[in-house]
Amino acid sequence: MIELIGVHKSFGEQQVLRGVDLTVAEGTTCVLLGVSGSGKTVLMKHIDGLLRPDAGKVCVDGETLNQLSAREMEAVRRKLGILFQAGALFDSLTVFDNVAFPLRERAHLPEEEVARQVRHTLALVGLQGAESLYPGELSGGMQKRVAFSRAVVLQPRVLLYDDPTAGLDPLTTESVIDVIVTGKKRVGATSFIVTPDVSMAFHVGDRLAFLHEGRIVEHSPPEEFRQCRHPAVKAFLQDWLQREALRHPRGDTRLPP
Repeated sequence: MIELIGVHKSFGEQQVLRGVDLTVAEGTTCVLLGVSGSGKTVLMKHIDGLLRPDAGKVCVDGETLNQLSAREMEAVRRKLGILFQAGALFDSLTVFDNVAFPLRERAHLPEEEVARQVRHTLALVGLQGAESLYPGELSGGMQKRVAFSRAVVLQPRVLLYDDPTAGLDPLTTESVIDVIVTGKKRVGATSFIVTPDVSMAFHVGDRLAFLHEGRIVEHSPPEEFRQCRHPAVKAFLQDWLQREALRHPRGDTRLPP
């Protein structure tokens, strides 16, 4: 469903991606890990067409994005649902109107069908009855659920998550993980998640990839990833374990199963 072949990207003299090769199979969840500033979000922006590579190819659902016109790229984006880091909900719109927005903008459906699809999508994440609330009246976890509902209401083939647990407390983080698992089970979309959150990665990923110095240095199932011998991956996991030990001095600081 997603394939990057020899992707390079520089900004001026700064080389960010230096030959990225990565394949994400249809219906699976790939989690991209890496230290801050390693280029994870830059890589994701190539998948949704916001950036074009200096060299290499980016393919989504069999189409090479490098070769597409703006009109053709817009058609590809209709296959994508994006959950932004901060949710990016419209504060002045109700939950219903936030989720209805892409349907009204792109699908041009009768309002009765819009209402049916919005209610069905909100029910997937347990938000029945919240249609008339505004984002400011919701908890952080509920806001993430609304943002997820808006991302999937057009039934995309690919879901992109940009650091979905950034800045969240542990309880809200658990809520977001539940949302991602719900998306995998009930929506069936291929998912690509950018995050530094090791715990979440092991909980939701079918395969984990690690971006280091502009290349993917490991891409494997969780049980193999934890055994990776690459120095950068080992250091990253060890750093996470040490930070977890400081946060939970009496807790279990092993890698998640």
